[in-house]
Amino acid sequence: MIQISQVTLRRGVKVVLQNASVTLQPREKVGLIGRNGAGKSSLFSLMTHRLQADAGDVDIPPRWRVGEVAQDVPETDEGATEFVLQGDIPLMQAQQALHAAEAADDGHAMADAHQALDEAGAFDARSRAQALLMGLGFRGDQLDAPVNTFSGGWRMRLQLARALMCPSDLLLLDEPTNHLDLDALVWLEAWLKRYEGLMVVISHDREFLDAICNVIVHLDDLQLTRYTGNYTAFEEMRAERLSQAQAAFSKQQERVAHLQKFIDRFKAKASKAKQAQSRVKALARMERLAPVMTASDFNFEFREPLSLPNPMLAFDGISCGYNGMPIVKNFSRSVLAGQRIGILGANGQGKSTLVKTIAGELPLVSGRTTQGKGLVIGYFAQQEVDVLHLDDGPLMHMVRLARDVGPAAREQELRDFLGSFRFVGDMVQQPVGSLSGGEKARLVLAMLVWQRPNLLLMDEPTNHLDLTTREALSIALNEFEGTVMLVSHDRALLRETCDEFWLVAKGRVEPFDGDLDDYQKWLLEVSRANARGQPIPDPPRAAGAAAEPAAPPAKAKAAAPTSTPAVAAPKTAAPKAAAPRPAPRDDRQSNKAARIKQAEATRPLRNELQRIDECLARLGKEKVEIEAALSRPDASADDYAELGRRLAHVGAEVAMLEERWMAAQTELEAMQAA
Repeated sequence: MIQISQVTLRRGVKVVLQNASVTLQPREKVGLIGRNGAGKSSLFSLMTHRLQADAGDVDIPPRWRVGEVAQDVPETDEGATEFVLQGDIPLMQAQQALHAAEAADDGHAMADAHQALDEAGAFDARSRAQALLMGLGFRGDQLDAPVNTFSGGWRMRLQLARALMCPSDLLLLDEPTNHLDLDALVWLEAWLKRYEGLMVVISHDREFLDAICNVIVHLDDLQLTRYTGNYTAFEEMRAERLSQAQAAFSKQQERVAHLQKFIDRFKAKASKAKQAQSRVKALARMERLAPVMTASDFNFEFREPLSLPNPMLAFDGISCGYNGMPIVKNFSRSVLAGQRIGILGANGQGKSTLVKTIAGELPLVSGRTTQGKGLVIGYFAQQEVDVLHLDDGPLMHMVRLARDVGPAAREQELRDFLGSFRFVGDMVQQPVGSLSGGEKARLVLAMLVWQRPNLLLMDEPTNHLDLTTREALSIALNEFEGTVMLVSHDRALLRETCDEFWLVAKGRVEPFDGDLDDYQKWLLEVSRANARGQPIPDPPRAAGAAAEPAAPPAKAKAAAPTSTPAVAAPKTAAPKAAAPRPAPRDDRQSNKAARIKQAEATRPLRNELQRIDECLARLGKEKVEIEAALSRPDASADDYAELGRRLAHVGAEVAMLEERWMAAQTELEAMQAA
């Protein structure tokens, strides 16, 4: 286990931890949370011995192997698969030992090296590496592409795959979801659930933390506090703890005030001097409780738009892309006032291209866009540097925005406005290039709010936001009166703010008829179809969703009388269908009727459990077949990659079905007990 005892850590003049202690057990999945700048990454550096504590002890078993995602990717022309393979340190050491033994012509050493290679899983290492890459979204033709041909986000995926490739007892992940789309995020969750070592992950994605963590460690006020359960359980327990602490502090304050009042009233009276003195001593002996001090929550709101044109935008056969080459083709649809649209799709399908084209950052390849009168677009770019000047401070950005876009304002007004986004004092003059990712994101949000847009285009706005700021953004978007078009891998934000979804895939944009759970199920179906070489299933679409508008109020009223009897009928008939109260002599008949009723009520759950058992049996057979195929020496590298990918998807589906089986079984037992 890992034991952190009374640790004090400073970074420069800033104290990050002070007399902090926590214990982490093997096989736990720990979410490390705290505000941006609280010191979470510094704690990772402490655990990997890149930093030394100023006081206290950090005890990690010396034989533990540590895996973590490196933050810098070297410029190399090595292939992606080879780069990921090098993350398997035992495998690399065994290969080096074999080369040394062969060079020395040492038979015993060669035998030992071959045994080490076998223990490291050398026979399927390449297929495992390629399965990791494909699970994280790489295509088959990218598996051997040089590392230096990938962009920064894809290089971080390579580093993540390399960290997952390494056999480890302790896995440290710092914001692993930042560069992943929903497809890869679902795959990563399934992989991490199967990880057998101790995992500590820094993340601001609450659904990700809920899915994989069974322990939360909160870094707040220079202390580490451990909570058992996922992030939702942490919120409930912390709220209860703060409530109890506040109640205890208030009660003590009342006691102190009562004692002080007695002392002040009677200290000058001879007859009461003895009692007053005893209360002075009691007050001096009292161990004072500190007031409950929590970090002030960040909140903001979008200003009311000056107008709400309807429709906001109309697309007529538009195609979007780069240098005249379309990525999204022949898209026709209207965007109405008040819509909340989530844009789904795998990386590289054209989500950001579509948003940039709507924002006017990219020219149309073909087609026509018609804007509503008074349209004001607020655009949040995925890369903040696209809209920020790194040498200027936040105040200069606001001065330029007020001058060029409006509304105009005096400098003091702009300073006060920036203060509401936590840019205070000299921070308003600090060059943007030296700000953290979260601070840059807050500045972009401030610039959006100032413009009073009626259409918000947001491309991955939560990448660098902590949980508090994400929640503030969710509240602000829900209260916004205009239209929102949102690209995000933050499922909590999508669930809380979006009413409908568009799917960008295969060069098309189409309405997706379903919620995020339906989307994840469809992704699983696509993965299985790919693994088996079957046609990819079409996403669910509402019949006539693209063309049929909502029914006008008059039609809804006319339909109401027709639907009312159908709803009311069961309630009216229910008393007639109810069985009469049985007499005591009919107990056996009553028990039989109750058993029949219970059997009818539990039949759907029992049928579901049976279907899950059949699916698990089928998947178990498929897994055995894949593992047998992986052990064949005559398979090609492409075959190994495909088999590894199929094995990963089978494992993910088994994990999902097992969770549903547990939930259904628990529900069935509860119904039977009742």
